[in-house]
Amino acid sequence: MLPAAIDFSTTVAAATRDDCKFVIYSENFDEQVEFDLDCLPSRRAGKWFDYIVSVAWVLRQRTALRGANLLIRGDVPIGAGLSSSAAVEVSTALALIALSADEQAQKIPRPEIAKLCRRAENEFVGAQVGIMDQFVSCTAERDHALLLDCRSLGYKLVPIPPSLRLVICNTMVKHDLASGSYNQRRAECEEGVRIFAAHDPKIRALRDVTEEAFHRYSGELTENVRKRCEHVIRENARVLAAVKCLREADFARLGKLMSESHASLRDLYEVSCDELDAMVESACDLPGCIGARMTGGGFGGCTINLVEADHAQNFVGSVAERYDRATGIKPQIYLCTAEDGAKELA
Repeated sequence: MLPAAIDFSTTVAAATRDDCKFVIYSENFDEQVEFDLDCLPSRRAGKWFDYIVSVAWVLRQRTALRGANLLIRGDVPIGAGLSSSAAVEVSTALALIALSADEQAQKIPRPEIAKLCRRAENEFVGAQVGIMDQFVSCTAERDHALLLDCRSLGYKLVPIPPSLRLVICNTMVKHDLASGSYNQRRAECEEGVRIFAAHDPKIRALRDVTEEAFHRYSGELTENVRKRCEHVIRENARVLAAVKCLREADFARLGKLMSESHASLRDLYEVSCDELDAMVESACDLPGCIGARMTGGGFGGCTINLVEADHAQNFVGSVAERYDRATGIKPQIYLCTAEDGAKELA
């Protein structure tokens, strides 16, 4: 995977308490909730605080936590596919660990913190997400993307040339399919792995399936499973090719890869929607646009656009006007830079 952190953030201000209470106040939701650390709930309530309680629930199984007051403030757009959940999970985990009296807990490596936060979202919230969002929130560095191997959790920093800007285009829609459909697609990919592994026990994930093996055995897959597997196998190859393009400043090829990626997400993985497609179409032939594709879980949310820096300001106005004309929806456009991951603020 090839994510980057951008200049939105969630901040958690934390202070210890003399009791075992876990008190959380969200400025965004203007609501306070209170829990007992010794008897935290073990499943979600369907509320904003699930992502915070889930982290405490996971950490409580690993180390002794102290009672704490947490003040949460964030400017990551919620429901836009920009990892607002990972932002609050990672910042909460780092805050609670910083308050802990356990010196070993304070030495937990960042990749391990990412794994704990993913477990919180998988097991407590019930979303079968991967580790990309939490990992980049923990480890990102300014002016770089992150080439992440999700199997080994090894990663390499990939410089983003200063001649390019990241422009995020928010469609302002979010369809209700996202959570359940994400889990369904995960299950379809796992079904594909089981069928391929029956022919080659070395296959443990779709990344292990070669083009030759896919063509040889894909006839055994149902249509939906075949499409999901084809997307993942080819998207893995596109990621590696995109890294090469960034390093060699081959922006023409990079733009083509982004277009292919969006088409695959639309037609094979089937997680796009009319608004995302309209936003991509609004961007593609604008001056300075290198490439555009949807980002996040899909069914609404945002697109990511690579734009030549000299054209970025004009791009913002033009893509907003085009999208409004095509859909009747006024979008939000964010001109972004690649930033550092989570850190303690003085």
